Amino acid sequence: MNKKYTFAYLVSIVLLLLSVWLGVSIGSVNIPIATLWDKATDPVAHSILWKIRMPRVILAAIIGASLAIAGAAFQGLLKNPLADPYTLGISSGASVGAVMTIFLGISIPLLGTFTLPVFSMIGALLTMIAVLSFARIVDRTLKMETLILTGVIFSSFLGSCISLMVALTGEELREIIGWLLGSVSMRGWPYVKMILPFAIIGTVIIWLQRRELNAMIYGEERAQYLGVNVKRSKFMILAGGSMLTGASVAASGTIGFVGLVIPHMVRSIIGADHRHLLPISLLNGASLLVICDLVSRTIIAPVELPIGVITAFIGAPVFAYIFFKQRRKGGA
Repeated sequence: MNKKYTFAYLVSIVLLLLSVWLGVSIGSVNIPIATLWDKATDPVAHSILWKIRMPRVILAAIIGASLAIAGAAFQGLLKNPLADPYTLGISSGASVGAVMTIFLGISIPLLGTFTLPVFSMIGALLTMIAVLSFARIVDRTLKMETLILTGVIFSSFLGSCISLMVALTGEELREIIGWLLGSVSMRGWPYVKMILPFAIIGTVIIWLQRRELNAMIYGEERAQYLGVNVKRSKFMILAGGSMLTGASVAASGTIGFVGLVIPHMVRSIIGADHRHLLPISLLNGASLLVICDLVSRTIIAPVELPIGVITAFIGAPVFAYIFFKQRRKGGA
C-alpha cells in the first residue's frame, strides 16, 4: 500500500480512538476510561459509562461514519464536491418519513422498532430520486448550481410539510422537536441496536461499488465502456446512501454538513480513489461527530446544545469556501 494511504489510515484510526476516549471520559463528571472494565473502583461511574456515555459515543460514531461515507459516495456519483445528504435535501426527506411515522403513530407489526428507520429511509430514497429527476429535467448536465438549487427547493417544501405536522400535533410535539434539532442524547443501547444493521448494510452496498465509483469519475459513457453497469451501480449507490441517511436521521434527527466536510477534506489530502476515500471518510466522520457531540454537551454545561448546531458552525463556512472555489474555477 502507498505510504500516503498507510499514514492516512493510521492518523484516522488514532483520531477515532482519541475522540472515543475523550467522549467517554469527559462530561459533567470526568471519569477515567479504566472504569469501563473495573467496576469495583466506582460502581456509579461504571454505570454512567456503560449505560449513558458509551452508547452515546458509539451512536454518534455510527451516525458520523454513515453520513460521511454516504456523502463521499454521492460526491463521487454526481462528480460534485457540494453533494451530500443535507445539501441535496435527502436529510429533509428522511426527516419527513420519521416525523410522519411519529405523527401518525405508524407501527408495522413485522418491523416493530424498525418501523421508524424504514420509513425514514423510504423518505430519503424518494427525495433523492425526486431531486435528481427534477434537476435533470431543468438541466440534463446536472450542473452544480442546478443540484444545489433543486436541493434547496425540496428542502424548503419538505420543511413546510414538517412544520405543518408539528403545528397539527399534540402530545407528540416534544418528540418531533427532539428529532428536528438533531441529538444523540439519552438514546441508549436500543438506538445503537436499531441503527447498526442498516449502517452495516448501507456501508457494504456502497463499498461494493468502490471500483464503479472510480470508473464513473471519467463519465458515464467511459464507465460503460469499461464494463460498468451504470444504471445498476447508480441505483445501488443511491439505495445505500439513502439507507445510511434515513437510519441516521431516524436515530438522531437532522445533522448537516458531516457528509460534505469530511469527504472533501479527505479527497483533498489523499485523492479521489474510492478504495481509500470511502473507509478513511468513514473513520473521520465517526471522529468528527463524536467530538461535535462532546462539544455540544460541555461548551455551555449544564445546558446541552443540539449537535446539529455544532456541525452547522463547522460546515457552513466550508460549504461557502468550496462553492466560492468552484465558482472561481468555473469562471476561470
